[in-house]
Amino acid sequence: MHEDQLDVDDDLARRLIALRFPELADLPVRHFRTAGTVNTIVRIGDDLVARFPLAAVAESELAAEASALDAFAAVCPFPASIPVGMAAGTDEYPSAWSVQTWVAGQTARHDAHADSLTLAEDIGKLIGTLRSVGPGDRVFDGRGRGGSLPDHDEWMAECIDRSAHLLDAQCVTALWAALRELPPSGPDTMSHRDLTPPNLLVSDASGAWRLTGVLDGGGFGPADRALDLVAAWHLFDAPARRLVRDGVGADDIEWFRGAAWALQQAMGLGWYYEETNAEMSALGLSTVRRLLADSEVGALAG
Repeated sequence: MHEDQLDVDDDLARRLIALRFPELADLPVRHFRTAGTVNTIVRIGDDLVARFPLAAVAESELAAEASALDAFAAVCPFPASIPVGMAAGTDEYPSAWSVQTWVAGQTARHDAHADSLTLAEDIGKLIGTLRSVGPGDRVFDGRGRGGSLPDHDEWMAECIDRSAHLLDAQCVTALWAALRELPPSGPDTMSHRDLTPPNLLVSDASGAWRLTGVLDGGGFGPADRALDLVAAWHLFDAPARRLVRDGVGADDIEWFRGAAWALQQAMGLGWYYEETNAEMSALGLSTVRRLLADSEVGALAG
């Protein structure tokens, strides 16, 4: 999916796991296919998972992620991964990597639960619970989404240019021009920071879709209070989105800033993964279409 990405097959995974975690060497190892774009996921037995980054990262970065994972799991109202340990890079695999607990569940999909009011209730509960955690002396780290919308103008221009064959570039340009002007809707709150379908586990065992787990809490930290609202646009139709909005008590500015972050994220998925990750590409295009079709959001662009 990415230039010069690091690939790990089962044999290499076994060697690396046995070297760093000899107590796990006898457990079965098998790749787990996901739509994720950051790590190769390898299950270790039934209860653990190794995460091998596709691009080299330092141990310090994974240590910070582990700290955030612990903090996230402590407050998340749904099961979440817990860090078990990490390993330094080697000549065979030149990146630090980590082991976490396995969380069972079916990965959410952008097109499978659009009208699920029960899942929308759970997403609202998740966002509200995370917001209730005081940030203390933590502040937004300036990385990625969650700060100033206009900081992403250059990226959006590139995405719009590269997406002209996939969507209505003129409409997206007009919508971003309106959304980027929105002022902050309040102080930053604690946020998962990447509430996309691949990070949400669901089940319909009871006849209604419910949230059963949340992955990738390693970015847990302060950010724009609207940022986690991207989940509503990635997952739901208008009635279910309304339930999320009401559940967190979002006013108009906050709700529309959530739409802005969803647009910024989605526009980077359609074209970039068009040839390499059909599921992520489809997610991005679906979210953009939901935004363009929404009457309230569309009214902002004239």
